Amino acid sequence: MELFTEGDPIADTKAPAGPVEKRWETRRFEAKLVNPANRRKLTVIVVGTGLAGGSAAATLAEQGYHVKSYCYQDSPRRAHSIAAQGGINAAKNYRNDGDSVHRLFYDTVKGGDFRSRESNVHRLAEVSVNIIDQCVAQGVPFAREYGGLLDTRSFGGAQVQRTFYARGQTGQQLLLGAYQALERQIGLGNVEMNARHEMLELVVIDGKARGIVVRDLVTGEISTEMADAVVLASGGYGNVFYLSTNAKGCNVTATWRAHRKGAYFANPCYTQIHPTCIPVSGDHQSKLTLMSESLRNDGRVWVPKTKGDDRSPKDIGEDERDYYLERIYPSFGNLVPRDIASRAAKNVCDEGRGVGPTKLGVYLDFADAIDRLGRKAIEAKYGNLFEMYERITGEDPYEVPMRIYPAVHYTMGGLWVDYDLQSTIPGLFVIGEANFSDHGANRLGASALMQGLADGYFVLPTTIANYLASGPLDTVDASHPAAVEARTDVEDRIQRLLAVNGDRTVDSFHRELGQIMWEHCGMERSEAGLRKAIGEIRDLREQFWQRVKVSGTGEELNQSLEKAGRVADFFELAELMCIDALHREESCGGHFRAEHQTPDGEAQRDDDRFAYVAAWEFTATGEPSVLHKEDLKFEYVHPTQRSYK
Repeated sequence: MELFTEGDPIADTKAPAGPVEKRWETRRFEAKLVNPANRRKLTVIVVGTGLAGGSAAATLAEQGYHVKSYCYQDSPRRAHSIAAQGGINAAKNYRNDGDSVHRLFYDTVKGGDFRSRESNVHRLAEVSVNIIDQCVAQGVPFAREYGGLLDTRSFGGAQVQRTFYARGQTGQQLLLGAYQALERQIGLGNVEMNARHEMLELVVIDGKARGIVVRDLVTGEISTEMADAVVLASGGYGNVFYLSTNAKGCNVTATWRAHRKGAYFANPCYTQIHPTCIPVSGDHQSKLTLMSESLRNDGRVWVPKTKGDDRSPKDIGEDERDYYLERIYPSFGNLVPRDIASRAAKNVCDEGRGVGPTKLGVYLDFADAIDRLGRKAIEAKYGNLFEMYERITGEDPYEVPMRIYPAVHYTMGGLWVDYDLQSTIPGLFVIGEANFSDHGANRLGASALMQGLADGYFVLPTTIANYLASGPLDTVDASHPAAVEARTDVEDRIQRLLAVNGDRTVDSFHRELGQIMWEHCGMERSEAGLRKAIGEIRDLREQFWQRVKVSGTGEELNQSLEKAGRVADFFELAELMCIDALHREESCGGHFRAEHQTPDGEAQRDDDRFAYVAAWEFTATGEPSVLHKEDLKFEYVHPTQRSYK
């Protein structure tokens, strides 16, 4: 059966020509403006209140727009951005160690294995220096050196110390900064905050995004909300794997509903496996816990040299240990990018040298750092992370090495957007992890927070104004036929889920889907495995619609219903992820095809055939998806074999 057809190419027509360092300045000048009096007449919907959504809603409201903000959590400050631990990158060069905007640009393009746009990445590097000033002004308590200057530390994929941090709570502290700015605008009446509301459909009128359909998760009430533009800041789709480092509520529904309405989905196979996760302890688990990548600054990663060595790590001498990252990648050592570190951990475990009860683990050892710096210094840097690890595992990492293993963490794929962060549906803007634009095939650590805040505070407010200034748009309300149709579709889908009344729980289907994805579309993929996965996903999806059990009704708090709708979308996404991975006959970044590797086991790209963004157009379920290619051009960072040795 034909899995996809190829459609017309797609191109980003919004990025200006000229030197890359001038493009954002040029675009800001060329973009149309909305005068302050007219902004008060315009309404923007923002879905999601994490770093991207919270900063965008606060900034747009500060500019004078009326903003409607939605999140499914009970408070905007409970967005998953709060879980980010290690830090945020910025090209401040406070360490005077050779950093610059151009070096951050270079590291990010290289780290993404040459599958991202130069224009977008350079803008991100430029804006990074403003983010730190913005957050300090908001009171974010970044770590400081003895002299009072902001402190920085190293992160994977860079040889400079450009990562600003607040102990192991950076995401939380940055989110609180955005949250305070958002609450200020809520208090002033410029933001209409709607917590415990989930977007279930996009309203498209005359080809433009004009609203959303949401469900009140407490009462079950369905409502249609209209606006002049819609912004999706709803995060990534890592929970398609069931076990991931994401919060259990994280889902793909907002972006997938938009995809079904015409927004192209780009590079869905690019998912990131994070190397520093607490290993799985049993089948009872519903999620995984991430240990910050910042720990790789001082922790040394190792396994026994001998297969099946079950001794306590304290009984394994230095000459019997393999510090394999330091051995294989001497230039970067333990600070290689996440995809490199993850595959290396998998390889040593596949050799039979894994540690812990399941043998799917490696040691992250702080003994040398404690001897060199003292326990108090390590406590000051990582104390809350060490405490979290001990609470979860019952082991004291000051006394014994942590055990870590790779796990699904971040998704580089997302809705396709142009330089203005606008999707293929006019009026639908997508920011943060929900879009694909900045990270290519692999995200460097500490760049997610950077992108979320760059998009929300500095990029979107300029580019959305250019769209809104092209109005005025026709006045529409919830009685418009397209809006009524969207709401009816939501109500029908809910009733369809409730009507199945089968014999299997939603979680059982989700767990089985996750096992298929991890096995065949996880750390390593192959043609045979991906084809098998597509067949299994289709069979399981058919079972889902015949056997799923959703108790209760739609007119009440019903978490089983919430999960069922999200898992139904995960089934469709999972199939597209496998098709995308199958069609890309190369290895790059987080996409590693077993058939395409160098003699020493590194990813082998095929730049002649695959140096493009894969933007997928939705077709009816069961029909072949349509692939649109956006060719990538590299004028400043020329593709080479990515080496960290």
